Amino acid sequence: MSDITVVHLMRHGEVANPDGVLYGRLPGYHLSELGRQMAERVAEHLSSRDITHVVASPLERAQETAAPIAKAHGLDLAVDGRLIEAENVFQGRTFGVGDGALRRPENWKHLVNPFKPSWGEPYVEQVVRMMAALDAAKDAARGHEAVCVSHQLPIWIVRSFVEKRRLWHDPRRRQCTLASLTTFTYQGDKIVSVGYTEPARDLVPAHLLAGAKPVKGAGKAFGA
Repeated sequence: MSDITVVHLMRHGEVANPDGVLYGRLPGYHLSELGRQMAERVAEHLSSRDITHVVASPLERAQETAAPIAKAHGLDLAVDGRLIEAENVFQGRTFGVGDGALRRPENWKHLVNPFKPSWGEPYVEQVVRMMAALDAAKDAARGHEAVCVSHQLPIWIVRSFVEKRRLWHDPRRRQCTLASLTTFTYQGDKIVSVGYTEPARDLVPAHLLAGAKPVKGAGKAFGA
């Protein structure tokens, strides 16, 4: 058996969210038609890879993104609660560019510490659970490849930790677009490299690409 194991950490595809709700961990949010196209695109992209394990967050959008990949490789889809979206006190609300949320006094107490952050699950706790999920996937696919479908913030935080960057950051600068793959290569039990690819980039709306300027009212991927 090879001592090289590859774990692809994938962000789910676009979600049907016409009201721009920050849906977080709420149930009932499914992939849009475009999101399903993204999932199929990535499944095709990975079809020739030596994937022996596919696992996803328990949220519907992650499950639906992972399903075509598992099917293409004849695998059962596993679930790991550690891959879930980060907790956020603004879950269920609209909270984005131009909606005035930052001017509401009732929200200020949640915005006092961007380093923790004070509005949701601490970054350190996200690192701990995501590293554990990655290690579990690595063990399940040892000598082969695994795919873990998760959500933008936890993916970016664990990548930042592995690459020794600070955990607090500008959300607009996350390199973790919809249906992207952040790939961790292990030698034995040690991560030796991190890669990033966007197999469905041409399907991603321009305002949702990494580094894009925020667009007022364009919040269909909130909570992603």
